Amino acid sequence: MNTTPSPDPSPAADSADATREGVLAAARSARAAQPALARLHRDRKDQVLRAMADALVEAAHEIVTANAEDLEAADRSGIEAGLRDRLALDPQRVTAIAQQLRDAAALPDPVGEVVRGSVLANGLELRQVRVPLGVVGMVYEARPNVTVDAAGLALKSGNAVVLRGGSAAVHSNTALIGVLRRVLGEQGLPEDLIVGIDAFGRDGVDVLMRARGLVDVLIPRGGAGLIRRVVENSTVPVIETGTGNTHVFVDASADLDQAEAIIENAKTQRIGVCNALETLLVHRDVAARALPRIARRLAPHGVTLHADEAARAVLTSGTDGQAGATSLRVVPAQESDWDTEYLDLDLAVAVVDDLDAALEHIRAHSSGHTESILTRDLTSERRFLAEVDSAVVMANASTRFSDGGEFGFGAEIGISTQKLHARGPMGLPELTTTKWIVIGQGHVRA
Repeated sequence: MNTTPSPDPSPAADSADATREGVLAAARSARAAQPALARLHRDRKDQVLRAMADALVEAAHEIVTANAEDLEAADRSGIEAGLRDRLALDPQRVTAIAQQLRDAAALPDPVGEVVRGSVLANGLELRQVRVPLGVVGMVYEARPNVTVDAAGLALKSGNAVVLRGGSAAVHSNTALIGVLRRVLGEQGLPEDLIVGIDAFGRDGVDVLMRARGLVDVLIPRGGAGLIRRVVENSTVPVIETGTGNTHVFVDASADLDQAEAIIENAKTQRIGVCNALETLLVHRDVAARALPRIARRLAPHGVTLHADEAARAVLTSGTDGQAGATSLRVVPAQESDWDTEYLDLDLAVAVVDDLDAALEHIRAHSSGHTESILTRDLTSERRFLAEVDSAVVMANASTRFSDGGEFGFGAEIGISTQKLHARGPMGLPELTTTKWIVIGQGHVRA
């Protein structure tokens, strides 16, 4: 069955019935293929992952050419800079994506791991072991790297995967899935371990969300609108990956040399990702010294500061909205800025009275993704780490480290901001569940 996405779906795919049948057929084919992975040992799965990595590098020109079509369409539509950055592929990025597969191959196989076990007084042997989830559905936007990350992690953890990567990346995803499926066939495995449903458009997502019994879990990655739509409408269990309204708090005791470098990295190293800095909070006692230094550090990158009244009083001079000699644009912060994931060269800035005020602001506006405190005060650090209720909480480090690859997980399937099953960067173990193995010797219950 050919379920790779097509940039030019047939007219039949426009009908509701054809869409429903097409998506359900894709899910059924993935479900039928998945047991083939249960028979594979780790070394065989790793061999397939390394073959996929090699094939991606060999096909880099084909992939980049396909990506260029998506970029041309994106430019015509006026795509935001951050989204375009996530969409773009070049030979170096293809090589990096391939390396993620090799990294995953080098990781331990979670399948079969014994979580706990015991022998009961009556002699029954119990073991709780990790097993694949089954069929994982991924819904994401303009992120062709997720196509490969999801497929590779799914394969290593014994899952089949159904991919909906969105119209913005349809040519890129077509090329990537084509390479991966070709390798599966060459390795004697069912190609339908990886299926794409982009050909069925947005309506196909609605069908996928209701494919309970065929799809075991659905993972959305993208903007707040996409995630909310999936969470609120899916009958398939969802692992929620939240938006990244991340915070850095500069405490009164912060090393300002460190703070400059960390904030520059967190905001500008890559703007279109969920772990980029979006809100900066600065302790009032250090604002007059810290904010001009931070502004000068950010100015060459063209960052616009959406500053509250206290921050503007420190940063602005004259009436031209410029931060003194830094030529950095400063605009009045609106209430909506505190809840905005910009994914662009914009940064919300507020001056807060103390640690309590910073914690209150984060509780009110955080998306639960990643927050960091910059401090040399151990008491403040401990309070921040204990009281901030986000998936990842840091001290004296850039929020850009909130990433499965940086955590040593290989690639990541997403960063979960929920509290059940998985939280934070999700690697291989988070793509498994458990089952109980019970071994008796003619035992009957009295």
